[in-house]
Amino acid sequence: MNFGKKIFYFLAILFVSCNNNSLLVTGLQGVNESIKEQYAPDKRVAIYDIQVDYDNDKIIVSGETDSKIGYQKLLDSLKSLDIDFLNKIRVLPDSVVGNEMYAIGNNSVLNIRSAPKHSAELGTQGLLGMSLKVLDKEGDFFRIQTPDGYISWVDKGGIYRMNKGEFDYWSNAKKIIYTNTAGFVYDNIDLNKSIVSDITLGGVLKYISEDKNTYEVEYPDKRKGFIKKEEAQILNEWLKNLVATQESIEKTAKSMLGFPYLWGGTSSKGMDCSGFTKMTYLLNGFVIPRDASQQINAGKIVDNDLNFSDLQKGDLLFFGTKATEDKKQRVVHVGIWLGNDNMEFIHSSGNVHISSMDEKNPLYDEFNKNRYLGSRRYLGEKDKNIIDLKDELN
Repeated sequence: MNFGKKIFYFLAILFVSCNNNSLLVTGLQGVNESIKEQYAPDKRVAIYDIQVDYDNDKIIVSGETDSKIGYQKLLDSLKSLDIDFLNKIRVLPDSVVGNEMYAIGNNSVLNIRSAPKHSAELGTQGLLGMSLKVLDKEGDFFRIQTPDGYISWVDKGGIYRMNKGEFDYWSNAKKIIYTNTAGFVYDNIDLNKSIVSDITLGGVLKYISEDKNTYEVEYPDKRKGFIKKEEAQILNEWLKNLVATQESIEKTAKSMLGFPYLWGGTSSKGMDCSGFTKMTYLLNGFVIPRDASQQINAGKIVDNDLNFSDLQKGDLLFFGTKATEDKKQRVVHVGIWLGNDNMEFIHSSGNVHISSMDEKNPLYDEFNKNRYLGSRRYLGEKDKNIIDLKDELN
């Protein structure tokens, strides 16, 4: 049953049950769930946490959402019934955030957690200079949304908040991108080991000036420093010169061999399986979805026969549990196909390493071969879930 039919069905029930409070609330809850299913099916990238209750002869709707369309659909449904209700819904961002609804990553790596506390699970990471939307605040934590749409919490020390004007100014400013695995920003041009902060692969800072050996740079919070020129490039020039190919994907992926596995990691300090594929494509000019279970929904389906014959270097391979009559398919792991006669792929599991689907290869990975679900091709594919950073060049 599609969304429109579901809403019509629930509203029809409500019209004949307005005198029965229990049926009324049940019907409204059905409407509410249908709206959530339509406008916020994945809680990782959309917020729709709204409840419908009945108290003191009044319907109460409460909670929070960042979907203005979903919120309005719910209000329209309530108003169409001509019933008295109390609206206690927060539409994010609201006055708690104020006019500083944007932020930029201000540390080398941002640890973005599933809840507003340091002990919460690491959901993902961000990088220095990353643009963020700010949706909510709780204590010293802000709920933010990353460029790939991922929503979670980061402590205030990791970001620098901005209003729209400041954010646009930062976005349009000339920048550098750090292309070394890891290093430092120094506080003077002599690079005498007096450090402003560390910096990692993919970090971005505002360009101020340059000489033969260094770039002078500025952080979102106005700190200034110097980076070795051999370790960075002008961001737009780097982007313009990028040509994403099967070979460049392989080269980038292999440059991270040995990087440690870290659940929730997407940086050179540690990365999980989808963090590795995400970082590989980012360094080739693409922002792709965060998790393996999201990455499998982007790009073009390849290798329908699951025999690896249709794969090309750079394709993403997905692993997990196949669907049954009772359960949906569950994607838990992802890697990048390298091809060649050895049927190799590269992935982050324990660390970033190469495995093979060939039983005769010393790197044979029987475990992952037995849970192979299929593959997707990103290179050369137009997809709303694959953002080409060249399209955003100033």
